[in-house]
This record gives sequence, C-alpha cells and structure tokens, in this order.
Amino acid sequence: MVTHALLGTDRRPPAHGAPGRAAPVALLDAAAVATVRRRAGLRPARAARRPEPAPEDPRPALPAAAARRLALLLADRSGGTAGGRRGSSPDLMELLPQWLAAANALGYAAPAQALPALLDAARGRTDLRPAALAFAGPRALWLARLNPDWRFALRAAPGGGAALPDPGDAEAVRRLWQEGLFAERVALLGALRAGTPALARDLLTSTWATERAEDRLMFLDSLRTGLSAADEPFLEQALGDRSRNVRATAAELLSALPHSALAARMAVRAAACVALDRMGHSPAIVVEAPFECDSGMERDGVVARPPAGRGERSWWLGQLVEATPLGTWPERLGGRTAREIVALPVADGWQGELHAAWCRAAVRQGDAAWSRALLGSPSAPEAGGPGSVSLAERAKLLAALDPAERAEWVAGFIAAHGLSEAFQLLGVCAVPWAPPLGRAVVDALNIARDAGSYPWSFSGVMGLAERCLDPAETTRLEALLAIPDEREDAAPGAGGYWAEAFQRLVTTLRLRAEMADELKPAPPAQPPQTPGRPA
Repeated sequence: MVTHALLGTDRRPPAHGAPGRAAPVALLDAAAVATVRRRAGLRPARAARRPEPAPEDPRPALPAAAARRLALLLADRSGGTAGGRRGSSPDLMELLPQWLAAANALGYAAPAQALPALLDAARGRTDLRPAALAFAGPRALWLARLNPDWRFALRAAPGGGAALPDPGDAEAVRRLWQEGLFAERVALLGALRAGTPALARDLLTSTWATERAEDRLMFLDSLRTGLSAADEPFLEQALGDRSRNVRATAAELLSALPHSALAARMAVRAAACVALDRMGHSPAIVVEAPFECDSGMERDGVVARPPAGRGERSWWLGQLVEATPLGTWPERLGGRTAREIVALPVADGWQGELHAAWCRAAVRQGDAAWSRALLGSPSAPEAGGPGSVSLAERAKLLAALDPAERAEWVAGFIAAHGLSEAFQLLGVCAVPWAPPLGRAVVDALNIARDAGSYPWSFSGVMGLAERCLDPAETTRLEALLAIPDEREDAAPGAGGYWAEAFQRLVTTLRLRAEMADELKPAPPAQPPQTPGRPA
C-alpha cells in the first residue's frame, strides 16, 4: 500500500479493491481496514502512573497586553534574516532577552500556554536559559521531566529542580550533602554560601579528603560567594592539594583577600622585583624579574611553565604582581597615588608587562582607584590604539567603576576615537545607556554616515544600539531617516543602507517603549463615587 501511495494510483492501481470504487478511494479503504486490524491485534498495556499535578506559581499573572507580546516574540523563532540584508523590521528574537529581564524584575509568572514555546526557545539559545527558566518558574521544571527535549532545564536548575532543605534543618542538610547527587550538592553548597557561609565551609571540610579532584574544584569555586578572611585557613590547606587546578583556584581566592598570608608572601616577592630608581634625571620604575620559580612560588599558585611565545621570567613576574595587594605599591614606590605610579616611566621595556599585571590585579581586587589610573583619559591617543593597556583589559577595568562613570568614560572614548574600536567597551555599559553615552553613539553613527562609510562596518554597534539605546533618543534619530546625498567617494548605495538601518533602529526603540508600557502593572481600580460628593 505504501508503494502504491508513493507511486500514485494512476501509475500503479491497487491490486485488490471493491468493484466500482475509484482507485484512490479503494487504496484509502484498504489502509483504513489495515489500521483497524493492527489496532485490534494489540493487547492493552498496563496503565501508566498519572503524573503529579503541576505546582502552583504564586507570582502575579502578566498583563494581557504583555502576554500577547510574549507570544509574538516567541513566534519569531527565526532570529532575523539568516545573513544578507536585514531590512527595516526589528529583530524580535533579539528583544526577547530584554523582555524576559524586565518581566523577571517585576516578578511576573509565565502564562501556562507559553511554557512549551519558552522552553523551546531556551533549548535553542543557551544565553536565554537563565532568564527564561527564572521566568518560566516551577512549572517549566515539571514539564521538563515529561519531555526529553527539555531535560536541559533540569540540568540548569540548582539541584536538578529538587527542593533544597531548610538551612536550619541540620539533619536534612547533612543527609543531602552526604547522599545527594552531585548537582544537588553543588546547589546546596551555593545556597548555604549565600546565607550561612560558615556552615557551607564546614560541610565542605567534613568530606574534602574523600572528594574527587574535579568535584573539589567545583566546590571550591563556590567559595567566591561571601569570600572572607574566615575562609583563609581552609584555602591555605587547599594550597597543598594534589590537583594543580585546585591549588591554582585556592591561590586565586587567597590573593583576592588583601590581608591573607598568601597575599603578604606575594607582596614580598613582587616588591623584590619592582623598585623606584632615583638615580636618573627623573624617577622611574625598574624591574628585575625572578630568575627561577621555586617550590614556594608553585605552592602559592604560580604556574612554572609559560604558554607558547612567553618568556619564563616575564610570565613569573606577571603572576606575582597580579596576586599582590595593590595597597603594597604606594608605600613601595615613594608614597605616590595609583595615578602617579601608573604615570611613572618603566625602564627596559617592562611597562607593558607590569601594567597588564596591575590591570589583572585591579580587576581581581575590584579596585576603582587603580582602574581609573590604568584606564587613563579616554581622549588620550593611546586609549584608542595598542597602548600598554589593551581594549580588552580596559573593558574589564571599566567593570570596577560605577555605571555612570563607566558610561561617561566610554562616551569620551567614542567622541575622541569613533566607534570602530568601541564595541567591546559598549558591551560592559549598563542598559539602557546613560544619556551622554547614547548621544555619543548616535553622533558617531551620524558622522560615519556623513563620511560615506560602509554601514555594514557598524552593524555590531547598530545591533547593540537597538537593544541598549534609551528609547528617549528616538526623537533625535528621526532626523536621520532620510536618504542622505551620497558623496563621490562614498560606497555605492550606502545612503539607502544607512536610512534603512536608522529606520530599523527607530522602529525597534519604539517597540521597546511599547513593551515597557505593556509590562507596567494596571493601576488599582478606583472605588465608585457617591453621587453628590466631590471626588
């Protein structure tokens, strides 16, 4: 029958059929009879156990308009056009992360009918998973247990979605730690670390000697939450671990504690390598990198073998300086401030290595003063080029500043150097962009358009602007929607592409404003007014 259906009854009529019936109808009749026969020949199976009811989600329901918007965002699974010209329509899939963040901030529950599409979207995009699963709530985990395609949700949820015991129930906590699955133990340790760091550390100490190396590494990483001087004795013990990765993580955590014994040992080693030379016409920093990596350095987390292309001595020096408390250097270098120290010349070509190590130390220790000093002025010529501090390092340093100062620095960088090198820096700025930063980006895009530049060279920045620019900038952008007069040296057709890109940007910003309004809770109903009384 399958062969007859594939070839067509005109080419191969069915061999058996009721007299007077057309060949297609006769084939369908035969298929119906075969189906009934197959079903009648099956023995009924034992009824499966009914699943437990889905848990309740106590969070408030989405406003109706926001629920309709979510359905539209989830329906646009294409994520925009696959390559080529995007046109002027917004990329709805790229707006979904922002929508989810706003809905989570307001504490809404996901509509039950949207959960399958939400899980499908999170399955296809790992970057969506944390926000999507937080919004989907407990019912998504209930669904994930019923569909193998959604099992990622159980792996992503702490403890595979299992409820963790109350920290006050010591017996339940001990039992789960000793008998639970690895994911449950990691989740338990993380939850305890957030509220009762000492209890989490005591649990870890009780079974540390019997844990596998890869598990010890994962457990040790959880100590980043709530790291304090009370963790130092345990971390010092971990410096003698038989796993190199565990030793390195323990050393990194100890170096983030400026008053730890390891930080003091590193400070002594680094101070012996970096000094102030007052013999010349002006003060300068001189560097004498270590000649060997002894066993004490290795125990404190210094990796002896450098990566390909790096010299041993510079590799060891960088690790020592990176792990040294930044408060060491003002006293070591003549009482100077961080800005004054960074401005000092460094002899014999060691400036790049020394400044890069200070950058890593400032990021690890979250030191805003050193971050400002190493960033320097955004308008300085070296800020936009391959100076002693790379753009990637500057992006990390910016994270130590408060959002307003961060946005101001990046705005100054764009005003001085344009957008060609600003993509990494824009990625660390808070969303929506502060007004000075938004104006700087729009002005730089306008300058690039007027210069006849290729618009696709700025597609990354334009995509960021669609997601990060404050919708209040829409009014300023409307003046850029017209197709500009093309210069003789401009790229052919660039004006039309620019107008299309700005149209898409404006449309997206308007859509984001609508999304924000739809998520606002409805105002409380006013009580009815009594006739004759003033409101």
